[in-house]
Amino acid sequence: MINNSIRILSILMLSLTGFACQPAAVEPTPSAMSEPPASTVTGPIAATQYGPVRGTEENGIQIFKGVRYGADTATTRFAAPKAPGPWTEPADALEFGNTAPQPERSLSIGLFDSWQPDPVPGMGEDCLFLNVWTPGLADGGKRPVLVWLHGGGFTSGSGSSNAYDGARLAARGDAVIVTVNHRLNVFGYLYLDQYGEQFAGSANAGIMDLVASLEWVRDNIEAFGGDPDNVLIFGESGGGWKVSTLMAMDAAKGLFHKAVAQSGPGLEMLTPDQVQPASEALLAELGLTEENIDQIRTVPAEEISAAALRVAATGLRIGTRPVVDGVHLSRHPFSPDAPAQSMDIPLLIGSTQTEMSLLAGAGNPDLFELTWETLPTALSVSIPGIDADEVIEGYRQLHPEVDAANLYFEATTDNSIFGRGSFDLADRKATKGGAPVFQYFLAWKTPVDGGKWGVPHALDIGFVFDNVAYSESMSGTGEEQQAIADMMSEAWLAFARTGNPNHDGLPDWAPYNADERATMVFNTTPALVNDPRGAERQILDAAL
Repeated sequence: MINNSIRILSILMLSLTGFACQPAAVEPTPSAMSEPPASTVTGPIAATQYGPVRGTEENGIQIFKGVRYGADTATTRFAAPKAPGPWTEPADALEFGNTAPQPERSLSIGLFDSWQPDPVPGMGEDCLFLNVWTPGLADGGKRPVLVWLHGGGFTSGSGSSNAYDGARLAARGDAVIVTVNHRLNVFGYLYLDQYGEQFAGSANAGIMDLVASLEWVRDNIEAFGGDPDNVLIFGESGGGWKVSTLMAMDAAKGLFHKAVAQSGPGLEMLTPDQVQPASEALLAELGLTEENIDQIRTVPAEEISAAALRVAATGLRIGTRPVVDGVHLSRHPFSPDAPAQSMDIPLLIGSTQTEMSLLAGAGNPDLFELTWETLPTALSVSIPGIDADEVIEGYRQLHPEVDAANLYFEATTDNSIFGRGSFDLADRKATKGGAPVFQYFLAWKTPVDGGKWGVPHALDIGFVFDNVAYSESMSGTGEEQQAIADMMSEAWLAFARTGNPNHDGLPDWAPYNADERATMVFNTTPALVNDPRGAERQILDAAL
């Protein structure tokens, strides 16, 4: 079992990734009118069902940023999204749309420096925008479509990061790449069902935004050269949790055909009894009651955000995850088993070797200074009830070269939702039958900051997008970095095309099953290994 303290820490740190790579809050930009201003520039024009949009072209890739797929969510606060109003003249799709409202970042981590877009997008409730990179428009290309769901848990982040730039991946695979913004935190996941039918499903408004974005892809992507019948959804960290959640939703069935969860195995979401006290506390903070609850739709967004932070500071869970509400989400995504809704969806899932070097180390730099004398206490704090000495002895026998800090990060990662959870989710999906499962594990260590980070959470993103240059602050640059990017990006593209990640640059990649647990280990020399962290998990199990 995943230790509860590690589970809680991991979930909290999912938000850290978003804070780290997102800009500080800026003044909200004005909501777009139903008829966007006509474009005053030249560039490629694509037709959507709502109106034409004009983008740009770079090196043969046509780029459309800030394409509206939903109405201003200030008009649908705590409700499912609505379609945008139509327009007739080509609207500019030249810059990223608004980022969803979210707290200012509380921690700056140099690993994410090269990811920040320039200019920084505005922030506001009018945030239902997506971005498209494509090699061709309305040319019958039937290209695979890869829809990226950003990380930052369900509380922060956006689809506008440089790391998610889709130009190289689109060119490399003759594919269409889409990134999406949607409602987050309390605006996307506040449980208000107890206050009447008008709020039913409020705790899943943000995930319904993603359903709406996939409906937009279904209805419009052919105009961008894509195949609406060959759509892959993929995401890292919180994005992987979003992928997992969509796999369990009736409303999303048929809108995607393959799925990838990177360092984000969403096994369970929340239940009404876990979140209702936070909703009641928020109303009290806002001076609202059951009698005047409707006023919450018009309270300034900044007041709601501030009140939510005060509630969160008391330890209550507010706006952190979707809720199994029986309206939009009828079950936990992968607990106790894999969902029938996505039985026919091939899945690619995996994690990195030291997820916790970022997720724990960034907030507690002293962990990088651990010694053999201080390590036992640190392990005991992070994994209550563990026999730390037994774990240390076992890991040192398996990995004689490991130092104290990296042993800590490896053991806490192996015991976390990322390590155990990825294998648990893969086991449940493979056991259910239907479409195949493929497992991966990233073991290549970044040289950044003298190599102290090992293989941190989010390292795989730059490789998957073939964006080594944009990820210099995370992975550095060089021949090894590009070699890993070649392996991983080609595997993701192959999986998007066929549901099988095999390609000439890798050894034969067998599907995963719960007995052998075949896993592609990405390193300078890739290898297919059965259950690559099985021995480490056995040590942890014996020590608990």
